[in-house]
Amino acid sequence: MTSVEPIRYAICNETFAEWPLAKACDFAAECGYTGLEVAPFTLAALATDIDAATRGEIGRTIARAGLECVGLHWLLAKTEGFHVADPDSDVRRRTVDYLAALARLCRDLGGRVLVFGSPKQRSLKPGVAPAQAIDYIAEVFGRLVPVLEATDTVVALEPLAPSETDVLTTAAETCRLIDRIGSPHVRLHLDVKAMSSEEPAIPDIIRASARHLEHFHANDENLQGPGFGGVDFAPIFAALAEVCYAGWVSVEVFDYAPGPERLARESLSYMQRVEVERG
Repeated sequence: MTSVEPIRYAICNETFAEWPLAKACDFAAECGYTGLEVAPFTLAALATDIDAATRGEIGRTIARAGLECVGLHWLLAKTEGFHVADPDSDVRRRTVDYLAALARLCRDLGGRVLVFGSPKQRSLKPGVAPAQAIDYIAEVFGRLVPVLEATDTVVALEPLAPSETDVLTTAAETCRLIDRIGSPHVRLHLDVKAMSSEEPAIPDIIRASARHLEHFHANDENLQGPGFGGVDFAPIFAALAEVCYAGWVSVEVFDYAPGPERLARESLSYMQRVEVERG
């Protein structure tokens, strides 16, 4: 029987709302997480506003709690003037430059993965056809590759539901774009909430996308944490084990009503229980 490595669990730091970073890190570690995923807008308005000393202190705060910085997500949230599929070449150039700054921030914090969801900053602009939008996105991330190589980071492109965006709404479409870019530094991110909008079952999406899969978000289609809704994680974890997924499983929620303590504790407890029952 092939042994399966234990899942590495992380949590996204915005789950903890206004908590100081040190408090959030300590609580995450107390719950049993070993990784922290960071939303840049929780640190500063722009990544370029964070100086070297502050970056060092953030990294040390995460490490002091016994956590590893997984990387960044919500890359363009709460920013203005960036868009990966804008017909204006100057906007795309500025977007490449800012994504490069995020890659350097990720490296400086000790992280590796940059999850690119950013539905508003990739959705179709007036007059832009879907195929042209994909061309623009391929150009942007292709131009970013040298910085990703220099920082040893990976952009993980995230398919999102049609309710959130009209570009890259399936894993299959996103995998085709990744193949087109053709770099090991541009890979796939899968999110349970987003996959719930697709017609294939989530385990089937995981199996079909395994060659590209870099990172994974655990949540429920009700926007809360795993175990808070109707999504059964047993077949999901079975599929991840089947494809020998060795990356992080990171809790990301959008409905914070249960509160950070419950979301953090019960999400992890549920996933660990599913893992144990799988054997």
